[in-house]
Amino acid sequence: MSARADIHDNAAWTGARPAVSVLMPFLRDDPADLLAALETEAAALDGAVEVIVLDDGTADPALTQGLKAQIEAMALPVRLITLPANEGRAIGRNRLAGAARAGSLLFLDSDMRPDHPNFLRDWAALVANSDPAVAFGGFSLLQAPTDARFRVHRALAAKSECVPCAERAKQPGKYVYTSNLLVRRDVFESEAFDPGFTGWGWEDVEWAMRVSRRFAVVHVDNPATHMGLDTVAALAGKYEQSAPNFGRMVQRHPDVVAAYPSYRAAKLLKRLPGLRLLRRGLRGGAEADWLPVATRAFSLRLYRAALYADAV
Repeated sequence: MSARADIHDNAAWTGARPAVSVLMPFLRDDPADLLAALETEAAALDGAVEVIVLDDGTADPALTQGLKAQIEAMALPVRLITLPANEGRAIGRNRLAGAARAGSLLFLDSDMRPDHPNFLRDWAALVANSDPAVAFGGFSLLQAPTDARFRVHRALAAKSECVPCAERAKQPGKYVYTSNLLVRRDVFESEAFDPGFTGWGWEDVEWAMRVSRRFAVVHVDNPATHMGLDTVAALAGKYEQSAPNFGRMVQRHPDVVAAYPSYRAAKLLKRLPGLRLLRRGLRGGAEADWLPVATRAFSLRLYRAALYADAV
């Protein structure tokens, strides 16, 4: 662990012998609600699960002190790692894995909320009973906000991410996201996240491509809600960040990415004159709240493909 990182453990951390390490990175989000939800299972788990929280450079002393106070009062074994500067999603997850003590790692984003009260116990039982190499629990929108400003993101997530377990299992390597993902330690040690992915996007997809070629990926029905829905403007900003990462995907896995609809659309859009103006129009259409949600979502997907045209 880098000397620059501030590490804070609660009393339960010392002496715990966990089977599952929950790895929770965050940046400018407050993970307090998720920690509180997980803490409700502490007594039943009896030390079988530890939680490691990574603040990837938020630089908010008040938030840090509040988290330390919350963690000290928790019965779950918890470690808080606070970084003074952002290191990125891939490096952060690798850092979390390095701090974990358990044989299985549960990657859980700070904006997730378990959908049922046995969430951690079900993960621990899965590890005890079958010890899978990789297992994805699933996403839902069950508890997600229903504000009008999030309608486009809800539509996109419902279509592409919130897929029932039986459907996910038909294409196990496709539906792998690091927001509710269990990975056995030896698997992660052989296939870590590529630190060449910076900013937002695609690092988990690229990781899943490598892992699914070597290890079995199973899908289970243990979902959590993705609470962090974004406005169209925020999503567009993330897509803009992700274009270089998509280009890295194309370089590393050209045959696989060539089958992606986003890649095919990007290749077509690349041939069009006035691509910059087209991007502006597509983003404007996605932000036009008078248009039907389906039209806005389609416009936003095309905007992402137009951004990726520079990377293919």
